[in-house]
Amino acid sequence: MKRISITLSLLYIILALSCTKEEIYSDALSAEEAIQSFQLHDGFEIEVFAAEPHVMDPVEMIFDAEGNIFVVEMPDYPFKPEAGEGGGRIKMLVDTNHDGVIDQSSVFAEGLSEATSVLPWEDGLLVTSAPNILYLKDTDGDWQADHQEILFTGFFENNSEAQITNLRYSVDNWIYAANHGQAGEVTFTRQPDAKPLAMSGGDFRFRLDKEEFELTSGPAQFGHAINDWGHRFITQNTIHIRHAVMPARYIDGHDHLPASSASVNISDHDLEMFQDTPPPYWRAERTRRRQLQYQEQGLDRIEYAEDHFTGASGGTVYTGDAFPQEYHGNIFTGDVAGNLIHRDVLIPDQENPTYTASRHASEMEKEFLSSTDPWFRPANFTIGPDGYLYVIDMYRQHIETPLSIPEDLKEDMDFLNGIDKGRIYRIKPIGTSAQSANPNLKIMESAQLVELLTHPNQWWRLQSQRLLLERQDLSVAKKVEQIFKEHQDARGRLHALYVLEGLGKLDPNHVQVAMQDAHPALREHGVILGERFPEMLPSIIECSRDSSARVAFQAALSLGKFPNQPEIQTALVDLIEQKGQNPWFRAAVLSSEAGSSYNLVEILSEEKAFFTGKEDWKVDFMEGLSFAITSRNPPSEVNKYLALLDELDPIWQKAGTSGIMNAGKKQGSTELKALIENITNEKQSNIALQQLTAYYAK
Repeated sequence: MKRISITLSLLYIILALSCTKEEIYSDALSAEEAIQSFQLHDGFEIEVFAAEPHVMDPVEMIFDAEGNIFVVEMPDYPFKPEAGEGGGRIKMLVDTNHDGVIDQSSVFAEGLSEATSVLPWEDGLLVTSAPNILYLKDTDGDWQADHQEILFTGFFENNSEAQITNLRYSVDNWIYAANHGQAGEVTFTRQPDAKPLAMSGGDFRFRLDKEEFELTSGPAQFGHAINDWGHRFITQNTIHIRHAVMPARYIDGHDHLPASSASVNISDHDLEMFQDTPPPYWRAERTRRRQLQYQEQGLDRIEYAEDHFTGASGGTVYTGDAFPQEYHGNIFTGDVAGNLIHRDVLIPDQENPTYTASRHASEMEKEFLSSTDPWFRPANFTIGPDGYLYVIDMYRQHIETPLSIPEDLKEDMDFLNGIDKGRIYRIKPIGTSAQSANPNLKIMESAQLVELLTHPNQWWRLQSQRLLLERQDLSVAKKVEQIFKEHQDARGRLHALYVLEGLGKLDPNHVQVAMQDAHPALREHGVILGERFPEMLPSIIECSRDSSARVAFQAALSLGKFPNQPEIQTALVDLIEQKGQNPWFRAAVLSSEAGSSYNLVEILSEEKAFFTGKEDWKVDFMEGLSFAITSRNPPSEVNKYLALLDELDPIWQKAGTSGIMNAGKKQGSTELKALIENITNEKQSNIALQQLTAYYAK
């Protein structure tokens, strides 16, 4: 199959070279014609929900709690607008005759610079518009925003493909946003005296009800999915699905861990995808040139022009109730370069605190949806209140930053061709009727919203939870507590738990009940919330022995939020002995003060079992532990640690001194760095040990 693909690519280049400029690239199709280009998974059908002129250049669509539909349009892409001249729009879409097709639109806000994402909040919309996150509101009922407030500012703004975006409200009452790890000094205008937040390396999360904001793990580019249990999955151009395993709050703010990532690529099929479109001329030619360059330089490197993810975008967990049950929890990701929609089945790992993302057996040589139309650009998705999957198609001739294309190839390219087009499609099981869903949670009594916390479609649950958080109606607390303790659906119990938290009614009893729940996700969140109550420490220690890897992992992290004490050190030693082969558990232990103390090594040494074997994972842990001890503790502690190393076998001495020197290279004094530079310890670890002991004994 690949040979055929490569041959077709070469033929495409040859044909393109013989064409005029006008013939190199294909023309746009109408929305109805584009539908005919789709090859969709059996059992589903796709239909036009909205198209130009009602929607153009769409990058996101949401349904608010009243069922109103808002779409973000980004006509400036891929160019950065001049200051004050942004052409971005937020439109409101309306289906006036309730036939399931948009027939009317109006502009809610315009003149926005690089707006990419919206989220309902307090009768208005939160909007990412780099370098800001805005709050827009219509105060006079004409469906046009007349109030604008800059909430956060200071985000990176120099590349439209790597800016603040993808606002997502999660079950834990935090709002998450993708930042692609870009640098920035972010301030919160409602807290002018707060210290600016350095954004480099992570994503962003905030709570407006508590006026809190912080860095979170990532980083996501454009695609930010959160499942029923609050687990985050992120999209990047080539790596289409990663899991943010370790929350940043446990590892950021200190330099005591050796270099490690908080996220992991969970795909078991790597970059491979199956597209039905040949690569555009510019991409095929650029790839040919780069490959020649690699060969001339003797590099063992391959660049792909097709059939490999290069434009992955908009990863979204299916959390609706209209698809067959086997699709619930699957992740749908577009590839705007491959003109397709990819599906991943998420499988929780029984030994690991993460998942594996696999192709379904029916999609081993095809995608959930592929198109022969090279203009099809599935940039994003949303799940509607009807439970259907909506596809946001930017529909452009070219999707690429001009910065990455050679100048001569750009001469034939009009990057704004398609600026007057855009489509939103609806995917639904064959035979189902798609009429406009017109929910209006806004007019419901709080008691009615509480009942919706158990709805099978996450859209209803999250909207209800958000409204209850905004209303702060304490009269429903007892009803919420009843759902938390008695409802059969664990998803409803989890939402009820966080409504109690959002209403300020959470107490240790609720946390204890959660930590004893039959569902591991409730136990996991019980551990997280247990960090607030000192009396929960014994229960969290008990959860460190949980049969669920995710619960035990969370307990290992949460123990670090308590003051260092012997019972915590003992629990962490037990974790290392039971689960130390797993790098995530090793990192979790090292993230805490108790897990990076000399006392931990003493306990390991006293019990003897750890040092009787010489497995690679133990050596790795000792090197990381040595780094953390050196980084976190005073020289007296490091000196005691060196004395203990002196009594161990050379393999542990080498691992220990290696970790100490790595920490010294990163954080040590000029004298220590000079000493380390002179130590040749690869074959003489005892000399390194002696010289380091002499230094720390001063």
